[in-house]
Amino acid sequence: MHCTSYAPPTALPPALTDLPTELLEHILCFPVLKHVDICNVSCCCKRLHDVCHGRGKVWGHQYKLRWPRLQRFYRQNECCDWLREYRTRHRVGIQIRRTVESISKRFFTEVVNSFAEIESLGMPEHFCEDELLFILNSDKRKSLTLKYYAKKILYFLRQQNILKSLKTFLEQPADQQSALEGAVLVDQYCNPLADVTLSSISAQLDEIAEKVKKMLRIKNSSHPSLRVAQGELSKPDFELQRQVVCALNSVLYEQLQYKGNEFDYYNPLNSYIHQVLLRHTGIPISLSVLYMTLARKLGVQLEPVNFPNHFLLRWCQKPIGSEDIYDFVYIDAFGKGKQLTAKECEYLIGHQVTADYYSAISTTEVLLRMVGNLLNIGKRGEGNEKSYQLLRDSLDLYLTINPDNVQYLLLQARLYFHLGIWPEKVLDILQHIQALDPSQHGAVGYLVQHTLEHIQHKKHPVTPEVKKRSAPEHLEVRYSVGLIMKHKRSGYNCVIYGWDPKCTMSQEWITTMRVHQLSNGANQPFYNVLVQDGTCRYAAQENLEPHSAPLEIGHPEVGRYFSEFADTHYAANEELQTRYPEDMNETLGTVQELYHRLIPGSGNQEQVPATDQNNHQAMSM
Repeated sequence: MHCTSYAPPTALPPALTDLPTELLEHILCFPVLKHVDICNVSCCCKRLHDVCHGRGKVWGHQYKLRWPRLQRFYRQNECCDWLREYRTRHRVGIQIRRTVESISKRFFTEVVNSFAEIESLGMPEHFCEDELLFILNSDKRKSLTLKYYAKKILYFLRQQNILKSLKTFLEQPADQQSALEGAVLVDQYCNPLADVTLSSISAQLDEIAEKVKKMLRIKNSSHPSLRVAQGELSKPDFELQRQVVCALNSVLYEQLQYKGNEFDYYNPLNSYIHQVLLRHTGIPISLSVLYMTLARKLGVQLEPVNFPNHFLLRWCQKPIGSEDIYDFVYIDAFGKGKQLTAKECEYLIGHQVTADYYSAISTTEVLLRMVGNLLNIGKRGEGNEKSYQLLRDSLDLYLTINPDNVQYLLLQARLYFHLGIWPEKVLDILQHIQALDPSQHGAVGYLVQHTLEHIQHKKHPVTPEVKKRSAPEHLEVRYSVGLIMKHKRSGYNCVIYGWDPKCTMSQEWITTMRVHQLSNGANQPFYNVLVQDGTCRYAAQENLEPHSAPLEIGHPEVGRYFSEFADTHYAANEELQTRYPEDMNETLGTVQELYHRLIPGSGNQEQVPATDQNNHQAMSM
């Protein structure tokens, strides 16, 4: 009989559900676990379901991990139903993406400007914006069409919010309106995709003010400005004020090298406060707003003066209340803070002006002058997308501040009509003009008639022309959409987004552009191209050649026509492929043939053959 040894049963390891809640939460917050994993875990048993409850740490971690940009909308350690927030944000993302994807099909042939449908979805605004930013920040070279419309929607939504803020700002009492805040709102509206906030701008000005105080401390350690946070010096001591102004000039113009932009005066960047702070240059009004704000932080009250052609500030040298123009010193912020007498101000512009021009103006009038400058820059533009956008933005701002200006209402109606956008809004504007000024009936009547025709035309859209390369009339078309080209004469880089077998422009354009000087004249294929400088041009086939080193074309409209940059070419999106159904295969064949010869180790590294050279002037727009 054999004896067998008895082994006592070993203790089983603790089950997962036996672990303390804090440890379970820690495990379930591992980065490798996604929301699907948490959903599955919570379905296992009541214990794990309770650990994964909506207000708990696990779903809070999942939410923050997936959408980190949204954390600024929640207070630290805030008790929140994170599962509900997660579900809502997830649904919003799906809906936004579907909406953006549908826009290209509906608006490919026209300019899209209003996205009221996004607003009508009734979704949390910060969730909408976060999804749009998520789309924009995805793979740089892919989903270009999705990004194109996501950017337009984000632009629109942010501008709507900024206009609401501007209207609220304008409703404040005049003495509570800050010129700096107004300038920031103008900046934000014209640059809605930039990270511009009043708090960040104010923080930069506080840093400059501290530098001025440091200089004051050296010259006068007991100066009252070193003790007051902000506001007027307790006594109108002009010597103390003079010390502040001198220190401000020294810091701003000598230490920090701020200056008026004399060489690029009409660049709109000179009017944007965040760009003035970044580039240390601006025009008289933008530099004056900075100067006046800094002086006020240091206890010196300066007033804005709407001087013709050159914005100024005035500094009273007598007891408050005087309106005698000779009781003021005038400060030229554009001219390194130079102090002028009333007579010297006239020398600045080269002619005499009445005393009215030396009066102080309100913050609203400052904004109208600032926006008016941008409006004039837009009107001076080259008629491209960028100048039209600036003109539209500045008109929106001007008419929000001064809604009954007939001149600019008419300009807005003409601009929308010219661009073929918002015909219903054009009719509303024209009706408003007619009520304000019946003498405009001639211009109003013309625009009403043609706008109604445009609305009628939109009800019966024309089927877009489909161009097949195999058609007999298209056999001479050598290049295809998506190819990256170089203009032989002008030297610009571009991408083809359309073509015609013969020049389809008017005889006037053909004569103006001297097309007859080309060896094949107008009787050759012409190509619609997006140019690296942001323009759209119409180029003759004989003036184009494939680029020897394909590169991305930084044009704002690329995403309207193309879905991806594929290193050697652009891939047409569905809408463009519908119009040029045979071009995609042609483009792929062309790039394979052209650039295979340039690949090291391919056995044949000869250069891409250039198209026929000619000695004629390049003709393109």
